[in-house]
Amino acid sequence: MDLSTPLVNPSKSNRRYPRIPTPKGVWVSWQHDGAQSVSRVRDLNIGGLFIDTKTPPPVGTSITLLFSVPEGEIRSTAVVRNVTPGEGMGVQFMAMSQEHAVRLQTLFTRLLRSSNATPA
Repeated sequence: MDLSTPLVNPSKSNRRYPRIPTPKGVWVSWQHDGAQSVSRVRDLNIGGLFIDTKTPPPVGTSITLLFSVPEGEIRSTAVVRNVTPGEGMGVQFMAMSQEHAVRLQTLFTRLLRSSNATPA
């Protein structure tokens, strides 16, 4: 998984990866400049995620992420790529160990399957 290539002003129409809405139980701990927050993850893809927060840091800010999900702990550094005032921020994964990248792929696959599931 190549996490080093930055996306330049990604729009909804030119995303590299599909965004998957997350269940309300997916949360992420994130920190920057010594401040730590826990926020709901609105949607996720292999390249990044959208984090619900009323007070996002500015675009370009580097943050540290920590997910605790059934697949295991996922740690990453990320950069804020876009901010929606009062709603949250879109972040791009920048660095992640191979072990954590595998867990992210497993999480993504599980969420993708559940979002495409048809009711019985």
